[in-house]
Amino acid sequence: MTRRLRVGIIFGGRSGEHEVSLVSATSVMSALDREKYEVVPIGITPEGRWISSSQSLGMLKEKAPLDREPEKFLVPEPSRRGLVSAEENGGPSVPLDVIFPLVHGTYGEDGTLQGLLELANIPYVGAGVLASAVGMDKIIQKMVFANAGLPVVRYCWCHSAACREHPAKVTRMVERELRYPVFVKPANTGSSVGISKVHGRKELGQALSLASEFDRKVIVEQGIGNAREIECSVLGNDAPEASVPGEIIPSNEFYDYDAKYVDGKSTPVIPARLPAPLARKIREIAVRAYTAIDCAGMARVDFFVTKGKAKVYLNEVNTIPGFTAISMYPKMWEAAGLTFPGLLDRLITLAIQRHSEMSARRTSYSPANDWYRS
Repeated sequence: MTRRLRVGIIFGGRSGEHEVSLVSATSVMSALDREKYEVVPIGITPEGRWISSSQSLGMLKEKAPLDREPEKFLVPEPSRRGLVSAEENGGPSVPLDVIFPLVHGTYGEDGTLQGLLELANIPYVGAGVLASAVGMDKIIQKMVFANAGLPVVRYCWCHSAACREHPAKVTRMVERELRYPVFVKPANTGSSVGISKVHGRKELGQALSLASEFDRKVIVEQGIGNAREIECSVLGNDAPEASVPGEIIPSNEFYDYDAKYVDGKSTPVIPARLPAPLARKIREIAVRAYTAIDCAGMARVDFFVTKGKAKVYLNEVNTIPGFTAISMYPKMWEAAGLTFPGLLDRLITLAIQRHSEMSARRTSYSPANDWYRS
C-alpha cells in the first residue's frame, strides 16, 4: 500500500490577514483527500508562536489560551525536514513531505516563510522567495510590470515616516502626480487591509495615516472611473496556464475587507461576461505578469477593466490567494473544469516537482586549491 504524503498546513501568522488565513486553512484541510494525504496542522499565533496539534486550528479560531500547548516549529536544517518540539524531551521530530503555506500577508506571503522552507529543504506550494517578496510589495511589483511592458495605473509612493512628518509635502506630491479619486494603500498588505478610497484633500490625510500604520511604505494609485474588477487564476511552474476570468461586483464602493469577507453581499460572476478577444487578452496578461515576477505554483492576478472602451489595467498578483468558501482562485478553476480537490492535488504535485528540479542544482564548488585556509 502506497504511503500517504504527509502535508503540513501552515496557517494564522503575524498578519492583518490572520483570520482570513484560518478560513483558508479550514477549506483546504476539509478538501484534501485523506486517502492520499496525512494532514499536519501547523498554527502560528498573532504573536508568532508555533503550535501543532489536531486542535490548533480550532484554538486559534476561538482565541483559546495556548499556555499549555506545546510549541513545535521548523528549523533551517536540511537533515530535519520536519517539525521539531521546543520542549526538552518533547518527542521525535515530525517529518513532512510537503508544506502548504496559507499564511496571507506579512511573515507568510512576503518571502520570509518561503526562505525558512528553502533552508529546511522541504517542498512547498506556491511562489519562491523572490516572487513572494515582489508579489507582496505593491511598489516594486508595479516597477517590474512597467519594465515588462504591462499596463499599470499611474501611482506615486512615499515612506510612512513622510506621511507622519511631512503630510503637506506628501499631499502636494499626490495632487501633482494624480487626480482624485485615488486609492491609498500600505505597500505590503493584502485583503484590502489599511486601504482607503479618497475623493478629495480632506480625506487624504486620514487615509495616509491609516496606511502608514501597516507598513513602512505607502502607495497612492490613480482611481479608474467606471471600472470593473476582473480576476484570473494562474497555475503552473515553468509553463503556467490561466483560468477563465471572473468578475467581482463589490457590495461597497470598492472591494474592501468587509465586502470581501464580512457582509456576504459581493457578487462573483464566473466566467466574467467579456467578449472572447478581451478574455484572451486578460489571460495573456495574467500569464505575462506571473512570469515577470518568476512566480510558481499559483497566483491570482487582479485587473481593472474600464467599461465602454474596455481598457485593461493590471492591478496586482497575489501569490497566496484566498481559499475560503467565497474565494475566486479555486472557483475560477472549478469553472474551467478543475475541482477543488483536483486543484489541491495539482498544487502539491507542482511543489514536489519544483523542489526536485531545484535539488538538482549544484550548491557547492571545489576550488583548485585551499586558498581560503591561509
